[in-house]
Amino acid sequence: MTRETRAILALVAAAFLFGATFVVVKSALDTMGPLSFIAWRFGLGGLLLAAFGLPRDRAVWRDGTLAGIALFAGYALQTAGLQFTSASNSALITGLYVVITPLLVAAFARRAPSRWILLAAALAFGGVVLLTGVDDLSLRIGDLLTVGCAIAFAFHIYALGLFAPRHRLIPFTTVQIAVTTVLSIIGAALFEPGAGIPDRSAWAAIAITAVGVTVGAFLLQIWAQTVVGAATAAVVLSAEPAFGVATGWVVLGERLSPAGWVGAGLIVAAIYLVVTRQEDDVSRDAEAVTPAH
Repeated sequence: MTRETRAILALVAAAFLFGATFVVVKSALDTMGPLSFIAWRFGLGGLLLAAFGLPRDRAVWRDGTLAGIALFAGYALQTAGLQFTSASNSALITGLYVVITPLLVAAFARRAPSRWILLAAALAFGGVVLLTGVDDLSLRIGDLLTVGCAIAFAFHIYALGLFAPRHRLIPFTTVQIAVTTVLSIIGAALFEPGAGIPDRSAWAAIAITAVGVTVGAFLLQIWAQTVVGAATAAVVLSAEPAFGVATGWVVLGERLSPAGWVGAGLIVAAIYLVVTRQEDDVSRDAEAVTPAH
């Protein structure tokens, strides 16, 4: 087996771990609040990741804090949304950050997005309408929160495009995870009083997401991208929503309606279109660094 093949398999494993997160988190939310879960998950993941590289200079803390605020917003909205929508919907709608990011980059650069991005945005919009089963262009609260999550993740990727080249990757990411942890603790204290120590049943989900995803899948992604490059990595990682739907089907027994399957297909097609046909160099650079799930 060649090194490139091993790298592709590592990316497939990372995409699966990222996608399976939705089922694991949804199950954990039966016993604890979303902000408490994020605090414990990222707190544990941050301690483990810090072992690979501690942030030491002021600049990495400044830039990492700005990116960390967007990361916290994304996970807070995603986890809150999972209380009110299915794991399948959450996985697919979260994947819209791939489509939203180049639109955001084009807006900040004050230039029109490419025709491929506009086509992908139209496909994604139609996919969300079909997936969520709405006929009046309104979304259920869980789906609406998850759309907000995708927008926040797009801002996070934009921030990474600006700041990541200035710093070593692991210390920079450690700061973001630390910021997410602190903001989650503050939020839990304000909105989830009396949360305390998680129930025994939630610890498996905390461990899986902290060790298996925030650290394990992230490191798989870092290594694989050094072998096959960001473009190939982006294509493989775009399978994440499909894995999210599959695990929701197998573990939670979630089923999409016929219209939902068409919507899911449109969303996946939009994501694939962006990562394979992106013509804007700045947008492509921004997409090369995906958020730490």
